[in-house]
Amino acid sequence: MMRTTRILIVAAIAIVTAAGTARSAVEDIELPDMDWSWEGPLGTFDRAQLQRGLQGFTEICLACHGLRLVAYRNLQALGYDEEEVKAYAANFEVQDGPDENGEMYMREAIPSDRFVSPYPNEQAARAANNGAYPPDLSVMTKARKGGADYVYALLIGYEEPPEGFEPMAGMNYNKYFPGKQIAMPQPLFPDAVEYADGTPATVEQIAADVTAFLAWAAEPELEERKSLGIKVLAFLGLFTIMLVALKRRVWADVKKH
Repeated sequence: MMRTTRILIVAAIAIVTAAGTARSAVEDIELPDMDWSWEGPLGTFDRAQLQRGLQGFTEICLACHGLRLVAYRNLQALGYDEEEVKAYAANFEVQDGPDENGEMYMREAIPSDRFVSPYPNEQAARAANNGAYPPDLSVMTKARKGGADYVYALLIGYEEPPEGFEPMAGMNYNKYFPGKQIAMPQPLFPDAVEYADGTPATVEQIAADVTAFLAWAAEPELEERKSLGIKVLAFLGLFTIMLVALKRRVWADVKKH
Protein backbone atom coordinates (compact mmCIF):
# COMPACT_ATOMS: atom_id res chain seq x y z
CA MET A 1 0.00 0.00 0.00
CA MET A 2 2.78 2.42 0.98
CA ARG A 3 4.73 1.52 -2.16
CA THR A 4 1.67 2.20 -4.33
CA THR A 5 1.15 5.53 -2.59
CA ARG A 6 4.77 6.54 -3.21
CA ILE A 7 4.44 5.62 -6.90
CA LEU A 8 1.30 7.73 -7.23
CA ILE A 9 2.99 10.69 -5.54
CA VAL A 10 6.04 10.45 -7.80
CA ALA A 11 3.79 10.19 -10.87
CA ALA A 12 1.80 13.23 -9.78
CA ILE A 13 4.98 15.25 -9.23
CA ALA A 14 6.24 14.24 -12.68
CA ILE A 15 2.98 15.30 -14.33
CA VAL A 16 2.93 18.66 -12.55
CA THR A 17 6.58 19.28 -13.41
CA ALA A 18 6.00 18.42 -17.07
CA ALA A 19 2.96 20.69 -17.21
CA GLY A 20 4.92 23.52 -15.62
CA THR A 21 7.76 23.05 -18.09
CA ALA A 22 5.38 23.11 -21.04
CA ARG A 23 3.64 26.19 -19.67
CA SER A 24 6.95 27.97 -19.19
CA ALA A 25 7.96 27.11 -22.74
CA VAL A 26 4.82 28.84 -24.02
CA GLU A 27 5.22 31.84 -21.76
CA ASP A 28 8.87 32.33 -22.69
CA ILE A 29 8.09 32.71 -26.39
CA GLU A 30 7.93 36.36 -27.43
CA LEU A 31 5.40 36.64 -30.24
CA PRO A 32 5.25 39.38 -32.88
CA ASP A 33 2.90 42.13 -31.72
CA MET A 34 0.64 42.59 -34.74
CA ASP A 35 -1.72 45.50 -35.27
CA TRP A 36 -4.87 43.67 -36.35
CA SER A 37 -7.71 45.71 -37.84
CA TRP A 38 -10.38 44.04 -35.69
CA GLU A 39 -8.72 44.79 -32.36
CA GLY A 40 -10.07 47.47 -30.06
CA PRO A 41 -13.67 48.47 -29.30
CA LEU A 42 -14.21 49.93 -32.78
CA GLY A 43 -12.08 47.48 -34.77
CA THR A 44 -13.57 45.71 -37.80
CA PHE A 45 -12.41 43.04 -40.23
CA ASP A 46 -10.85 44.07 -43.52
CA ARG A 47 -13.04 42.37 -46.16
CA ALA A 48 -10.30 42.38 -48.79
CA GLN A 49 -7.93 40.70 -46.33
CA LEU A 50 -10.56 38.14 -45.37
CA GLN A 51 -11.08 37.21 -49.02
CA ARG A 52 -7.33 36.83 -49.52
CA GLY A 53 -7.26 34.76 -46.32
CA LEU A 54 -9.98 32.46 -47.64
CA GLN A 55 -8.00 31.99 -50.85
CA GLY A 56 -4.83 31.18 -48.92
CA PHE A 57 -6.68 28.84 -46.58
CA THR A 58 -8.35 27.05 -49.49
CA GLU A 59 -5.21 26.61 -51.58
CA ILE A 60 -2.77 25.82 -48.76
CA CYS A 61 -4.40 24.84 -45.46
CA LEU A 62 -7.56 23.03 -46.49
CA ALA A 63 -5.64 20.00 -47.77
CA CYS A 64 -4.89 19.03 -44.16
CA HIS A 65 -7.01 21.15 -41.81
CA GLY A 66 -10.75 21.28 -41.36
CA LEU A 67 -13.08 24.18 -40.55
CA ARG A 68 -16.06 22.17 -39.37
CA LEU A 69 -17.83 24.92 -37.41
CA VAL A 70 -18.17 27.24 -40.43
CA ALA A 71 -20.86 26.84 -43.09
CA TYR A 72 -20.25 27.93 -46.67
CA ARG A 73 -23.16 30.39 -46.46
CA ASN A 74 -21.27 32.25 -43.71
CA LEU A 75 -18.85 33.40 -46.43
CA GLN A 76 -21.38 36.03 -47.51
CA ALA A 77 -20.11 38.00 -44.51
CA LEU A 78 -16.77 38.29 -46.35
CA GLY A 79 -18.42 40.25 -49.16
CA TYR A 80 -19.43 37.42 -51.50
CA ASP A 81 -22.92 37.25 -52.96
CA GLU A 82 -25.13 34.15 -52.90
CA GLU A 83 -24.08 32.94 -56.34
CA GLU A 84 -20.38 33.26 -55.51
CA VAL A 85 -20.89 31.25 -52.33
CA LYS A 86 -22.77 28.55 -54.28
CA ALA A 87 -19.93 28.38 -56.81
CA TYR A 88 -17.33 28.06 -54.04
CA ALA A 89 -19.26 25.34 -52.22
CA ALA A 90 -19.71 23.39 -55.45
CA ASN A 91 -15.94 22.75 -55.51
CA PHE A 92 -16.40 20.24 -52.69
CA GLU A 93 -18.32 17.02 -52.21
CA VAL A 94 -20.22 15.82 -49.16
CA GLN A 95 -21.68 12.46 -48.32
CA ASP A 96 -25.47 12.38 -48.23
CA GLY A 97 -28.26 9.84 -48.10
CA PRO A 98 -29.47 7.27 -47.82
CA ASP A 99 -31.12 7.23 -51.25
CA GLU A 100 -34.15 5.16 -52.24
CA ASN A 101 -31.91 2.08 -52.24
CA GLY A 102 -30.70 2.75 -48.73
CA GLU A 103 -27.20 3.69 -49.89
CA MET A 104 -25.10 6.75 -49.14
CA TYR A 105 -23.91 8.87 -52.05
CA MET A 106 -21.71 11.87 -52.79
CA ARG A 107 -23.04 15.22 -53.98
CA GLU A 108 -21.82 18.76 -54.51
CA ALA A 109 -21.73 20.84 -51.36
CA ILE A 110 -24.31 23.59 -51.02
CA PRO A 111 -24.17 26.83 -48.97
CA SER A 112 -25.95 25.26 -45.98
CA ASP A 113 -23.24 22.59 -45.64
CA ARG A 114 -20.30 23.09 -43.33
CA PHE A 115 -16.76 23.12 -44.67
CA VAL A 116 -15.85 19.64 -45.85
CA SER A 117 -13.09 18.05 -43.77
CA PRO A 118 -10.06 16.80 -45.73
CA TYR A 119 -10.19 13.39 -44.01
CA PRO A 120 -13.13 11.10 -43.25
CA ASN A 121 -11.96 10.48 -39.66
CA GLU A 122 -9.08 11.04 -37.24
CA GLN A 123 -7.46 7.69 -38.00
CA ALA A 124 -7.26 8.54 -41.71
CA ALA A 125 -5.81 11.95 -40.86
CA ARG A 126 -3.09 10.45 -38.68
CA ALA A 127 -2.28 7.78 -41.27
CA ALA A 128 -1.74 10.48 -43.89
CA ASN A 129 0.48 12.58 -41.62
CA ASN A 130 2.87 10.10 -40.02
CA GLY A 131 0.77 9.80 -36.89
CA ALA A 132 0.27 13.54 -36.36
CA TYR A 133 -3.31 14.83 -36.26
CA PRO A 134 -3.88 18.15 -38.08
CA PRO A 135 -6.27 20.02 -35.78
CA ASP A 136 -9.50 21.63 -36.91
CA LEU A 137 -8.90 25.39 -37.25
CA SER A 138 -12.42 26.67 -36.57
CA VAL A 139 -11.49 28.27 -33.23
CA MET A 140 -7.71 28.09 -33.36
CA THR A 141 -7.17 31.80 -32.74
CA LYS A 142 -9.24 31.49 -29.56
CA ALA A 143 -7.79 28.18 -28.41
CA ARG A 144 -4.12 29.14 -28.33
CA LYS A 145 -2.33 31.47 -25.94
CA GLY A 146 -1.44 34.55 -27.91
CA GLY A 147 -4.45 34.21 -30.20
CA ALA A 148 -4.00 35.59 -33.68
CA ASP A 149 -0.42 36.68 -32.93
CA TYR A 150 0.48 33.07 -32.13
CA VAL A 151 -1.08 31.69 -35.33
CA TYR A 152 0.71 34.32 -37.41
CA ALA A 153 4.02 33.68 -35.65
CA LEU A 154 3.72 29.94 -36.14
CA LEU A 155 3.18 30.37 -39.88
CA ILE A 156 6.27 32.54 -40.31
CA GLY A 157 8.43 30.81 -37.69
CA TYR A 158 9.99 28.10 -39.85
CA GLU A 159 13.74 28.36 -40.39
CA GLU A 160 16.90 26.31 -40.29
CA PRO A 161 17.64 25.08 -36.75
CA PRO A 162 20.50 26.81 -34.96
CA GLU A 163 23.82 25.06 -34.54
CA GLY A 164 23.62 22.29 -31.97
CA PHE A 165 19.83 21.86 -32.26
CA GLU A 166 18.83 18.61 -33.95
CA PRO A 167 15.06 18.14 -34.43
CA MET A 168 13.72 14.64 -33.97
CA ALA A 169 12.94 12.52 -37.01
CA GLY A 170 9.92 13.82 -38.88
CA MET A 171 9.92 17.14 -37.00
CA ASN A 172 10.55 20.65 -38.31
CA TYR A 173 12.19 23.58 -36.55
CA ASN A 174 9.88 26.48 -35.71
CA LYS A 175 11.16 29.18 -33.38
CA TYR A 176 7.68 30.10 -32.15
CA PHE A 177 6.40 26.61 -31.38
CA PRO A 178 6.80 25.32 -27.80
CA GLY A 179 9.82 23.02 -27.85
CA LYS A 180 10.93 24.60 -31.16
CA GLN A 181 9.94 21.57 -33.25
CA ILE A 182 6.66 20.76 -34.91
CA ALA A 183 5.33 17.89 -37.03
CA MET A 184 3.69 20.19 -39.60
CA PRO A 185 6.05 20.96 -42.50
CA GLN A 186 6.48 24.58 -43.54
CA PRO A 187 3.20 25.48 -45.28
CA LEU A 188 3.93 28.94 -46.68
CA PHE A 189 6.34 30.03 -49.38
CA PRO A 190 6.63 33.24 -51.42
CA ASP A 191 4.09 33.37 -54.25
CA ALA A 192 2.42 30.18 -53.04
CA VAL A 193 -0.86 31.83 -54.06
CA GLU A 194 -1.68 34.34 -56.77
CA TYR A 195 -4.01 36.85 -55.20
CA ALA A 196 -6.95 37.95 -57.31
CA ASP A 197 -6.47 41.58 -56.19
CA GLY A 198 -2.79 41.61 -57.15
CA THR A 199 -1.42 41.85 -53.60
CA PRO A 200 2.20 40.56 -53.46
CA ALA A 201 2.08 37.09 -51.90
CA THR A 202 4.99 37.22 -49.47
CA VAL A 203 5.12 34.68 -46.64
CA GLU A 204 4.26 37.43 -44.15
CA GLN A 205 1.33 38.63 -46.25
CA ILE A 206 -0.13 35.16 -46.70
CA ALA A 207 0.33 34.43 -42.99
CA ALA A 208 -1.42 37.66 -41.99
CA ASP A 209 -4.30 37.08 -44.40
CA VAL A 210 -4.86 33.45 -43.38
CA THR A 211 -4.67 34.45 -39.71
CA ALA A 212 -7.25 37.19 -40.25
CA PHE A 213 -9.57 34.69 -41.94
CA LEU A 214 -9.17 32.24 -39.06
CA ALA A 215 -9.84 35.03 -36.55
CA TRP A 216 -13.08 35.78 -38.37
CA ALA A 217 -13.97 32.06 -38.49
CA ALA A 218 -13.52 31.86 -34.71
CA GLU A 219 -15.64 34.97 -34.05
CA PRO A 220 -17.88 35.72 -37.04
CA GLU A 221 -20.21 37.68 -34.73
CA LEU A 222 -17.41 39.96 -33.47
CA GLU A 223 -18.45 43.10 -35.35
CA GLU A 224 -22.13 42.62 -34.50
CA ARG A 225 -21.25 42.17 -30.84
CA LYS A 226 -19.13 45.33 -30.83
CA SER A 227 -21.89 47.30 -32.55
CA LEU A 228 -24.41 46.10 -29.99
CA GLY A 229 -22.02 46.93 -27.17
CA ILE A 230 -21.60 50.52 -28.42
CA LYS A 231 -25.38 50.92 -28.65
CA VAL A 232 -25.81 49.59 -25.11
CA LEU A 233 -23.14 51.95 -23.77
CA ALA A 234 -24.75 54.88 -25.57
CA PHE A 235 -28.13 53.98 -24.09
CA LEU A 236 -26.67 53.61 -20.59
CA GLY A 237 -24.92 56.97 -20.96
CA LEU A 238 -28.14 58.69 -22.00
CA PHE A 239 -30.08 56.90 -19.26
CA THR A 240 -27.51 58.05 -16.67
CA ILE A 241 -27.85 61.66 -17.82
CA MET A 242 -31.63 61.40 -17.51
CA LEU A 243 -31.34 59.95 -14.00
CA VAL A 244 -28.97 62.74 -12.91
CA ALA A 245 -31.33 65.37 -14.32
CA LEU A 246 -34.29 63.74 -12.56
CA LYS A 247 -32.35 63.57 -9.29
CA ARG A 248 -31.53 67.26 -9.46
CA ARG A 249 -35.13 68.12 -10.23
CA VAL A 250 -36.44 66.05 -7.31
CA TRP A 251 -33.94 67.45 -4.82
CA ALA A 252 -34.56 70.98 -6.06
CA ASP A 253 -38.23 70.58 -5.16
CA VAL A 254 -37.31 69.09 -1.77
CA LYS A 255 -35.08 72.03 -0.95
CA LYS A 256 -37.85 74.48 -1.83
CA HIS A 257 -40.13 72.89 0.70
